[in-house]
Amino acid sequence: MKDVVTKTMSDDPDLSKEQTTSSCSFREFDEDEVSVRVLDSIGDLSSAEWDACLQGSGVPFMRYSFLHGLELHGCVGPSTGWLPRYLILKVKGILVAALACYRKNHSQGEFIFDWSWADAAHRIGIPYYPKLTIMSPFSPIGGPKLIINPNFAHSLKQAKQIKRRLLQELRKLAESELVTGIHLLFIDQEEEQIAEQEGLLTRHTLQFQWRNEGYQSFEDFLGRFRSKRRNQIKRERRRVHEAGVSVSAYIGSEIQPEHIPIIYRLYRSTVEKYFFGNLYLTPQFFQHLYDNQRDDLCLILAERDGEILGGSFNLQHDGVLYGRYWGCEPEIEIDSLHFEVCAYRGIELCIDKGWKRFEAGAGGGGHKFGRGFLPRVIYSAHEVYLPGFTEALSLHLAEEKSDIARQLDACQGDVLKPTTTQMNVEK
Repeated sequence: MKDVVTKTMSDDPDLSKEQTTSSCSFREFDEDEVSVRVLDSIGDLSSAEWDACLQGSGVPFMRYSFLHGLELHGCVGPSTGWLPRYLILKVKGILVAALACYRKNHSQGEFIFDWSWADAAHRIGIPYYPKLTIMSPFSPIGGPKLIINPNFAHSLKQAKQIKRRLLQELRKLAESELVTGIHLLFIDQEEEQIAEQEGLLTRHTLQFQWRNEGYQSFEDFLGRFRSKRRNQIKRERRRVHEAGVSVSAYIGSEIQPEHIPIIYRLYRSTVEKYFFGNLYLTPQFFQHLYDNQRDDLCLILAERDGEILGGSFNLQHDGVLYGRYWGCEPEIEIDSLHFEVCAYRGIELCIDKGWKRFEAGAGGGGHKFGRGFLPRVIYSAHEVYLPGFTEALSLHLAEEKSDIARQLDACQGDVLKPTTTQMNVEK
C-alpha cells in the first residue's frame, strides 16, 4: 500500500461546496482525515467497505469476492500481466470512492480493442505499454467503474464531483506509474460524460444484448420475428430436442458441488480451441465463486441420459443475466446446441423470471443479431500520453462514433418487427 496524495476535499473547489454526509461536511475534515491511496491488493480492504460502494449494473463482476478471487487464485498478478492498482479515497478512515485499476503490459482480456493503437505506436518506434486499464478483468460488462459510497453523495451533483476527483487522482497515478495512458472500459453513460468533461477521449463500440419487452412466453417473443427467421429458430431448438438433449438452468442453491469442475472443464475446452485463447481463470477461482458468490451464479446445462454434454457459465443480478463462458465435450456434435445453451434457453429463463436483460458477452454479433440480440452502444474513455496521439485518436474516435450511429440507424427493424406501441410512436 502506498500514499499517492493526502489532502482535504477543500483543495478541490468542486468538492468543497455544500458537501455533507449524515454527520458532517467535507469542509470540516482536517488534512490528515482525507487520503488517496493505491493498494496492490483489494485484500487490504474489507468486503463490507468495498461492496458498500457498489450500485447499478454489472455488480457481480465488481463485487469484492469476485475481484479478490481473481487475485487469490492467480488469475491476475505478475504472471498474467494484470497488476492490481486499486485507487481508493478515504475520509476519516471510511472508504468514500474507489476504482479497480490494473497496470498492464498487453491488451488481452479487455474486449474493447486497441491493437491498432499499439501497432501505430510500434511503427513509429514508441512503446505503447505499460498502460492502466480500469475494468473488472476479463469481463465485458457495462456499468459504473468509478464507484462511490452513497452515504457521501446525497445528490447526483455530489456523486459526479467525487467521480471527477477520482479521475484527477487517476491521472496522478498514471504519472507516478510512468504509463503511456489510462483506459476506462465498459463505463456507463454518466461516466462517459464525466470523462469528457475532464478532457478524456471517449469511444463507442457495440455489444449485442437482448431486452425483455414484456414477453409472456418464448412463443410471444418469437412473434416479433418475421416468418423465415421465426421458423429457423424453431428448427434449431427442435434439432436439440430430437437429439435427446434437455437443457436446464440451475441458479444459486440449485447448483451442486459436482457441477463446478465440469463447468471449468467446459470453459477450458473452449479456450484451448483457439490459438488466441488465454486460460486466465483457474479451477480454484470457479470454486471460489461457488463458495462466496453462489447466489449470483447461473449454469445452463445440456444433458442426455444423466450426462452433461455442454453448458454455459453465467452470472445474474437485479434482473440481468450475464453470459460469460460456454463449452461442450470434445466428442459432442449436436446441431444448434450452442444456440440453445447460449441464447434461447437464457432468453426463455429471462422471460420466465421476468428479468429485464440478457447480456450474452462480447463477439458473435452476426449470430446474436439474427436471434434477437440487438446492438447497444458500449462506452469507454481513454487518455494516451504519446506524442501526436491525442489529435489522431480524437479524429479516429469521432469517425468511429459516426460509423456506429449509422450502423444502429441502418439496422432498425431488420430482425424484430416493431411492437404496436413502437408503431404508434412512429406515427
